[in-house]
Amino acid sequence: MHMATIPETLSIAIQHHQAGRLPEAEALYRQILETSPNHPDALHLLGVLAHQVGRHDVAVSCIGQAIALNPTCPEYQNNLGEVYRAQGKLEEAAAHYRQALVLKPAYAEACFNLALALQQEGRLEEAAAHYRQALALKPTYAEAYFNLALALQQQGKLAEAAEHYRQVVSFQPANAEAYNNLGGVLLKLGRLDESVAQYRRALALKPGSAGSYSNLGVVLQQQGRLDEAVDAYRQAVALQPAYAQAYSNLGNALRAQGRLKEAVEQFRRALALEPAYADAHSNLALALKEQGNLQEAMASYRQALAIIPDNPEIHSHLLFDLSYLQTAPETMAQAHRAWNDRHAHRVAHEMRPHANPPVLDRRLRVGYVSADFHAHPVGHFVEPLISAHNRTDVEVFCYASGGASDETTGRLRKASNVWRQITGMDDRTVAELIRADGIDILVDLSGHTSGNRLLVFARKPAPVQVTYLGSLTTTGLTTIDCRLTDRFLSPPSGSEWFSEELIRLPGCFVCYRPPEEAPLVTPLPASSRGEITFGSFNNMRKVTSEVVALWCRILQAVPRSRLVLKDRTLADLAQQARCRGLFTEHGVAADRVELLPRTSLAEYLVEYGRMDIGLDPFPYNGCTTTCDAMWMGVPVVTLAGAMSCGRFGVSLLSNLGLTHLIASTPDVYVKIAVELAQKRKMLAALRAELRPRMAASTLCDARTFAHGVEQAYRRAWKRWCRTHQ
Repeated sequence: MHMATIPETLSIAIQHHQAGRLPEAEALYRQILETSPNHPDALHLLGVLAHQVGRHDVAVSCIGQAIALNPTCPEYQNNLGEVYRAQGKLEEAAAHYRQALVLKPAYAEACFNLALALQQEGRLEEAAAHYRQALALKPTYAEAYFNLALALQQQGKLAEAAEHYRQVVSFQPANAEAYNNLGGVLLKLGRLDESVAQYRRALALKPGSAGSYSNLGVVLQQQGRLDEAVDAYRQAVALQPAYAQAYSNLGNALRAQGRLKEAVEQFRRALALEPAYADAHSNLALALKEQGNLQEAMASYRQALAIIPDNPEIHSHLLFDLSYLQTAPETMAQAHRAWNDRHAHRVAHEMRPHANPPVLDRRLRVGYVSADFHAHPVGHFVEPLISAHNRTDVEVFCYASGGASDETTGRLRKASNVWRQITGMDDRTVAELIRADGIDILVDLSGHTSGNRLLVFARKPAPVQVTYLGSLTTTGLTTIDCRLTDRFLSPPSGSEWFSEELIRLPGCFVCYRPPEEAPLVTPLPASSRGEITFGSFNNMRKVTSEVVALWCRILQAVPRSRLVLKDRTLADLAQQARCRGLFTEHGVAADRVELLPRTSLAEYLVEYGRMDIGLDPFPYNGCTTTCDAMWMGVPVVTLAGAMSCGRFGVSLLSNLGLTHLIASTPDVYVKIAVELAQKRKMLAALRAELRPRMAASTLCDARTFAHGVEQAYRRAWKRWCRTHQ
């Protein structure tokens, strides 16, 4: 080939290359190199082609030779960086991108590629800076907006990420992936309606996207639109039959509907596809637990942890569910300390001294952290406290990490001085936010329940840290100083089982705000029906085989008596059959047990009109249900347990002067229930006076309760001040 023809040949080769005719392009590049072995452009482009077909070693050799021949060409440096990045050699890639930028500072693509390499290394701040630099050079660079949004999303900077995804779709209205990612960000921000809209846009552009259907299902499920969520997940698995995550998500939606048998089937299907899918093992455990198969549930949790032992969420699920078993208190304490040792210690290096002024009597900033600031027992019990706080002494900050929002959320938001939505933020970012807010006393309202932020507390962002309400076992965290409780819930003999100092409030550990929907108390049902109806509206996972055995003894001792149970899982026919089977095994006819599914709050309260005597489960008592039952005139018999979760009933009944309803042993529990059933006149009188008794008690006195809590906070604060002055 004559030198005069090389440019022409190169031009034709490039045309083939750009048109995707790679063999033809390669043949011409090699033809040039046979004539001119040191032709840098031909070497460079042959290297680019080799990279495109996955021959990265050839690409490195060819582009490296081109750079040796022409070290001042920024495109060569950039493309060699691309080859190294494809090989996973991110440091080498970054070095060549930087060299490209030295040679050509206004090189937007090299800025973008450098940012991409840094992002892949996890250096997100640096990556974001370089994406911004690329955008300054090329303001319509949609790919840079997309990746910047992704980097911000990975950092937990969700509002900024959403803005940048919106920029992407303004330049690329048909970018389904951007709409999908925007939907995910909006979900984490709790903006559920907007999230649904973005996922639907993604699906309009790409109707075959199983991932977008699955993601849409997640949002619909959070909105409580369970039928629609199930439909979305079924669309996902129809499009992609081997989509394990969608099967697991479908199982979660079915579980939320109380369709436990179907839920278990979906989790097992997910695990058949991906046996090492830890979340599916954990979700299966949750469903098994709700079926009452607690030992199987524990085995599934342990399988999940064997796969990802450093997952704090699954580990927390296991710890919380130990409360439903007859677990020895010392075993519980040891298990919770193990969580601290495995997970909390890994972030202990992030703790640092606090700048809070150690002034004894100043106004305190109190922060409450919860995923349950909605219609949930935690939201129900914390609302009167937050509403009744003395704002002269306390400034209330709420850190809401849950996606659910309802009327309770609205009231809590209005009652707080400052509301922070921390949904989707990582624990480190939340800890820094709390520190920046100058919180003096930080209160965990979750313990090891779902959605907890214990790894925020592990970073000790506030001088005094307290746990309250969510879970009554110890957190195990050495960074949580105190636990709010009371003398009935936590007698002195059990203090050694807690890593926290126990602060016993003067009255009950909770304050009850009666629901506005509550109807008037009805007359004793037995007076008109002629038979006693026992009942429990607790979730069925508390109704263990030991509980059923004891309740059957009561039913057998009271002729023609009946039992009414209510729980969302009882909408499932398979669960109904399983439940009735537990009673027939003990000789109690199935028609003596009435099973009710979940209804609205108003209907739930009306249904206490069916019940004469409430039976508290054990070893995990009811709390909200016990309060609701008594507000509706139904006395509740409880069995005092060894651990706090088995002493809810003791605290509530003791604070109402109803200690004759507290049993110390299973035999006494049966005796109290049977004798109560035999004393119809006394039972009718007690039914009529329970609501007035509660209304007049400290249990319903929010101001007195809040004052007691504030005194506890102040004592803890003063102790910190004295050691930091």
